[in-house]
Amino acid sequence: MAPGIAPKPAAPLVAAQPKKPGHMLVLGTGFVGRYVSERLLTQGWCPGTCTSAAKKMELEKLGMSASLFDATRSNLVNLHAMQDATHLLISIPPIPGVGDPLLSSHTDLQRTLTDGNLQWLCYLSSTGVYGDCGGAWVDEDRAVNPNKESSKLRYAAEEGWLDLVDELDLSAFVLRLGGIYGPGRSALDTIAKRKSLSQTQKLRESKQYTARIHVADIYQAIMASMGVRSARKIYNVVDDDPAPRAEVFAFAQSLIEKIYPDLATDSTGPDSQDRIIAGEKRVSNARLKEELGVRLVHPSYRSGLQSILDSWLAESTTSSKM
Repeated sequence: MAPGIAPKPAAPLVAAQPKKPGHMLVLGTGFVGRYVSERLLTQGWCPGTCTSAAKKMELEKLGMSASLFDATRSNLVNLHAMQDATHLLISIPPIPGVGDPLLSSHTDLQRTLTDGNLQWLCYLSSTGVYGDCGGAWVDEDRAVNPNKESSKLRYAAEEGWLDLVDELDLSAFVLRLGGIYGPGRSALDTIAKRKSLSQTQKLRESKQYTARIHVADIYQAIMASMGVRSARKIYNVVDDDPAPRAEVFAFAQSLIEKIYPDLATDSTGPDSQDRIIAGEKRVSNARLKEELGVRLVHPSYRSGLQSILDSWLAESTTSSKM
């Protein structure tokens, strides 16, 4: 499907029958992939996680089954965890000049999935596929119009995975994520570590609207999608507040100043005098709430950042008692 064309209609949702914990294979253990894997493990799942050699030992210490897999070079036939998986979460970003590295071996991938035990597949995408919508509210029925190469590759990957599962009897979902934040990856962490923003980051900071989502709510959306059966279903996974990043950093700064004034002496966030760029988009999460019944843990960056600060304080208290 070319950009600017409305998405294909999704199959209707059907309540799935409860199943015993299965085997989740997480392809890509970045910030989201690891967060999901750790929590599935505590719920009795067996998350087989593919990652780099540097992370394999670290993840195995947490009790995960970690398989070495380089999506650009490894052979899918040798990825035995794929054969055992009942659920597959794809969290590997497209590669410039290559696209989705797994879809490039479509025939092997289809054969592997067909011969396996897969029941559910979810691809983590980005709200960037909508492009600049002039500040309008957009939902999943909005025609995509990616204007960046990375977003074009994301959209191509979405279509590739959905077309692949059209040929299989699977539940398939695409989750379009806003900007991801959470413990260790937030405006608070940027300020605390005194990191300087790159020119690209500064440009993002000056946008009038930005979409974001706490990693805990991404996990919620993933788990909720396992409870229904549908093919080609797309959900925006964002919070309720498309506030500009300058506002987010200002709030983070105010939180830190109350507890750790020394960390907030030098502002590392966007300059309040920076020009605000009108446009972009405000992304709706109505479908996520209505169809999957997701109630956001952090409907705004305010509760999300406060929870991160609270976790810092709790850790500090625990350390002081030891």
